Amino acid sequence: MEQGRILVVDDEEPVRRLLADFLTQLQYEVVTAADGVEALQKFAGGEFDLVISDRVMPKMDGLTLLQEIKSRDPHVIFLMITGYPSFETAVEAMKVGAYDYVPKPFQLEDVRLRIERALERRRLRKSLQTMRGLVWGLILSIPVWLILGVLFAFFWK
Repeated sequence: MEQGRILVVDDEEPVRRLLADFLTQLQYEVVTAADGVEALQKFAGGEFDLVISDRVMPKMDGLTLLQEIKSRDPHVIFLMITGYPSFETAVEAMKVGAYDYVPKPFQLEDVRLRIERALERRRLRKSLQTMRGLVWGLILSIPVWLILGVLFAFFWK
């Protein structure tokens, strides 16, 4: 059973392969891209639950990719990874819409935990939206059933 669909974007092929192999072992469906331009092409072709992207890449950097992806799907989870961590770039990524910021070198277990936490939060948000819809449906249907009950009681005397 697949747990979700993840797009891994990194210009360093060993990092891309390492993440893809690790996530595949965890039963995720993984698609990879070597840069932001390729990632946008693949992102347009299907739904993704999560995007993991390097911050510094040729052609299109991670922040630009983040902005483009968030404009297409504001609900997708985006994890930014970078070999050049700083407080400023972390804050900038979070302001643009990154869920989390992971400095290189990273521990695979740490990445797994961040992904699981992010996807669980997404599942809970969807469940909450479903419950809100059900509650509103009940709230709106109660007056109708109340009126029908009163009319039924009045005419069946």
